[in-house]
Amino acid sequence: MTDKSTWRTLNDGNKIPPIGFGVFMMEPDECEKATTDALAAGYRLIDTANAYMNERAVGRAMRASGLDRSEIFLTTKIMPIDFGYEKTAAAIDSTLARLGTDYVDLLLLHIRFGDYLGAWRAMEEALDAGKVRSIGFSNFEEPQIRDIYEHARIMPAVDQIECHPYFQEHAIRAILAEKDVQVECYYPVGHGDARLFAEPALKDIAASHGKSVAQVILRWHVQEGFIPLPKSTNPEHIKANLDIFDFSLTDEEMSAIRALDTDRSYFADNLEGVTEEQHAAMFLNVEHPDYDAQK
Repeated sequence: MTDKSTWRTLNDGNKIPPIGFGVFMMEPDECEKATTDALAAGYRLIDTANAYMNERAVGRAMRASGLDRSEIFLTTKIMPIDFGYEKTAAAIDSTLARLGTDYVDLLLLHIRFGDYLGAWRAMEEALDAGKVRSIGFSNFEEPQIRDIYEHARIMPAVDQIECHPYFQEHAIRAILAEKDVQVECYYPVGHGDARLFAEPALKDIAASHGKSVAQVILRWHVQEGFIPLPKSTNPEHIKANLDIFDFSLTDEEMSAIRALDTDRSYFADNLEGVTEEQHAAMFLNVEHPDYDAQK
C-alpha cells in the first residue's frame, strides 16, 4: 500500500493509509523486526503507544527502512497518568525523543480517564507547533466524546476503538459521524477468536474469493470505511493481511458479515464486574511507568 492515492482524507485535511500495522504487546526486539517486515511489505501506518514500551523499537525500524519520513504515518498514544495540560506537553516531547522523530502524524489520548480536557489543550498546542499533525482519542465513551466536542478548539480526527464483526459499535460510530471522525479498529479480526474464524458465512465468502477468513474480515473493515490495525509477528501473516486490495465484497456479503454482530467485546471481557471508578483507578492510581527505560 505504497500508493498514496488510496490514502483517506481526515476531517483536518491530512491523509491516512486505509490499513495499519499494530504493535501492541510486542517486546522491543520482536517489535523492531515485525515493524521492519511490515514496512518492507508495504504498510505505511504504524500504530504504537507509550504504554506498549516499544516506541524506540518502532523508531529504529522506521529509520532503517530507508523510507522518507513523509512516507510513514506514525501514531502513538498518551496514557491517563500523563493527562493534564503541563504533563501532556512534557509527555509529547518525551515521546518524540523516544521515537527519534520531529513529529507524529497522529497522537491519541489512550483511554478516557483523568484530565483529558487539559491533555487535549496540550495536544492542540503541539499541533500548532508542528509536533503533531492530527489528534484524536481511543477507548472514549459518549460522555467524554461529547465533552471533547464541546470544549475542543481543534476537532478530533480519529477514534481508535475495538471493532470487528462480533462488535460493530454502531452507537459510537453514529456519534463520531457527527464530526466526520475516522474510525480505526483494534482487534480487527476478533482477537484471534476461533469461533469467529469458524463462522460459516465467513468461510463461504473466503472460499468464493480464494482468500482467507482474516483477509475477508479486513476487506470488510476497509469497505465499511474503517481503518483496521492488524497485528502479527509472522512475516507471512503480515504480508497476507495487506493482500486485500485485489478483490471486493458484494453488498450481500457485506450484509452477511454485518449480521454477525453480537455486541461481543474482548476488551470488556477483561473488565467484567469492574466499575468505572475501579477501571479509572487502574490507570490513575499507579506508579508512573518509566517509559524511557525501554530498549
